[in-house]
Amino acid sequence: MADPTGKKENAIWPMPKFYFKVSWGSATISFSEVSGLDTEAQIIEYRHGDSPVHLPIKMPGIQKVSNVTMKRGVFVGDNKFFDWFSQIKLNTITKGREKVTIQLLNETGKPTMIWELNNAWPTKITSTDMKSDGNEAAIDTIEIAYETLIIKNKNNP
Repeated sequence: MADPTGKKENAIWPMPKFYFKVSWGSATISFSEVSGLDTEAQIIEYRHGDSPVHLPIKMPGIQKVSNVTMKRGVFVGDNKFFDWFSQIKLNTITKGREKVTIQLLNETGKPTMIWELNNAWPTKITSTDMKSDGNEAAIDTIEIAYETLIIKNKNNP
């Protein structure tokens, strides 16, 4: 967004999305992609029978969050995804649910936006595909369910 005074040094620009950090529990893990940071309010529609308006009233209902998908490279001896996933039993996570924090960083490495996923646990792991003629890095994908999303917008000059 350009500065109304026309001065270039006062211009405000959107944050780039390529510099971010993800941590869960005490571990910081490098990912190449994070997606699915969605939240929405479900709609309750209601219309009483003697309403002169022939349209329903729309009200906000229960809030809902999407699962978050994260992708990262495969590294020898690194089984963090699978270790966490192996803690899941029917209706129980023996290790416990984790708080996953995703931080969008500025050019100095300070967080500007923070997404906190509370009571998170892995629902799906997709291992890399393999091609004999491929020239890409091996990538694993983890899908995480969580209960609440807290978004913090920091002002770090």
